[in-house]
Amino acid sequence: MTFCNRLMEENLPIWEQCLNSAFLQKLGEGTLPWDCFKGYIVDDSLYLREYAKVFAWGMVKAEDMEEIRTYYELLSFVNEGEGATRLCYLERFSLTDAGIQRLPQRPENLAYTRAMIAAARDGAGAAECMMACLPCMVSYGWIFTRLLERFPGVGDTPYWPLVRDYAGAEYRAACERWAAFTEKICTGLEPARERRCAEIFRACSVHELRFWEMSGRPREDI
Repeated sequence: MTFCNRLMEENLPIWEQCLNSAFLQKLGEGTLPWDCFKGYIVDDSLYLREYAKVFAWGMVKAEDMEEIRTYYELLSFVNEGEGATRLCYLERFSLTDAGIQRLPQRPENLAYTRAMIAAARDGAGAAECMMACLPCMVSYGWIFTRLLERFPGVGDTPYWPLVRDYAGAEYRAACERWAAFTEKICTGLEPARERRCAEIFRACSVHELRFWEMSGRPREDI
């Protein structure tokens, strides 16, 4: 079993808790309160702003152009793919990306992005950077694929554009590319560094769960 596959298997119970969170179950059922979804979109937009900084640290520490190109691809995907759907939702809420930048990240969101940036900043290189950002990437694909299987009727709800982004073949293929890159840069790590990478991956998976739990409560400042 590859290193990445082992990490994903070890953290699958956490992802299952994410899938079973009240927010995602209600989203799948089509019963999620609109104000909770609005809060999620705002928080996730603020999260993506900080998430992009992990890739910046990856570029700073990159040892070759392949690494730089990979982080550039990741940043482009976040900006053009994930970001586009959120901009549409923000417009639906009569909000703008520029307008929400003054809003604070909620504590769970802030703790998560700080942990990711610290892991990338303080780590030895690309392995730590990818351990910080990979749980978000691959868990979203796993979660939304299974959410769609469990709730096929979600396609008839206002939440479908979000689900479609992460449950489709294009996103799955992107995750496979990123996992393959991560596997390559993690091959041959010294045992101590490999253990540290596993710790970062697990910590960020737990932060994912806390983010979903937070999203079940509406923001009070929008």
